[in-house]
Amino acid sequence: MMNKNLRIIYMGTPEFAVPALELLVEHGWNIVGVITAPDKPKGRGQKLIPSPVKEAALSLNLKILQPTNLKSPEFQEELKSLQADLQIVVAFRMLPESVWDMPPLGTFNLHASLLPNYRGAAPINWAIINGDNETGVTTFFLKHEIDTGSIIYQEKVGILEKDDLGTVYEKLMHLGSKLVLKTVEDIAENKVKPLPQDESKAIHHAPKIFKETGEINWNKSAKSIHNLVRGLSPYPAAWTKFDDKICKIFKTNYFPDQKTKKTIGEVETDNKTYLKVQTGAGVLEIFELQLEGKKRMKTDELLRGYKFS
Repeated sequence: MMNKNLRIIYMGTPEFAVPALELLVEHGWNIVGVITAPDKPKGRGQKLIPSPVKEAALSLNLKILQPTNLKSPEFQEELKSLQADLQIVVAFRMLPESVWDMPPLGTFNLHASLLPNYRGAAPINWAIINGDNETGVTTFFLKHEIDTGSIIYQEKVGILEKDDLGTVYEKLMHLGSKLVLKTVEDIAENKVKPLPQDESKAIHHAPKIFKETGEINWNKSAKSIHNLVRGLSPYPAAWTKFDDKICKIFKTNYFPDQKTKKTIGEVETDNKTYLKVQTGAGVLEIFELQLEGKKRMKTDELLRGYKFS
């Protein structure tokens, strides 16, 4: 008989961490506390907005802690008082050892890649930007170096040509929630046999995405620019400058063997239905974009009211 009385603390902040929390509660696991980020001011009125995980925890009537400092003695005393057997981390911040080493059964993390590949803050983005056709999720026990602990389980998923960040994020969010549930069930039954990570498979890193990451270099190939667009769509979006205006680009296709009469980085358009840009190798066609001062729209919609010089 599975011991569902295990005392579990769940740590997470964004939407990605919500389905796993909901699934654990749905299956009767004893979540004694949820740790999430403090509410953040947003919009013109700077109204404090709770994280998606806090909203989920409130609807599930769970105890919520929102520490500003994970190393503070007050927070750690409160954490200790919850007497957790196990801690789960999904899309949260880096934990001090005094926190992850607290529960007797340890702390495990869900990471959105097939570790050790794509260690770091933005694994989904970089797998798509690099043109991979496969990614996945990994549960692993935390240790000192980030994303390096022993692997518990992994599940793979394909990255299709039509996928972008939004669709792969959705796939991994739901696949990951099921893997978190399986991991908890098998830890409770003492069935897990964690394995050290194979360093020879640590091919790519996944650093944080900054604004400059998304700036398009038109000297690159149409295919690599297309993958950059996919890997940053819908947010924060790849971008360039057309007519001295910042233009975010969300949907494209590439034609590696085509060539326009324009120079690299120049737009070719009939100002009615299409926008094409000459790249260092091939042509990129733009289907959805957002020109500075305008909303996101399809190319033909934009061209009804805007003419490129």
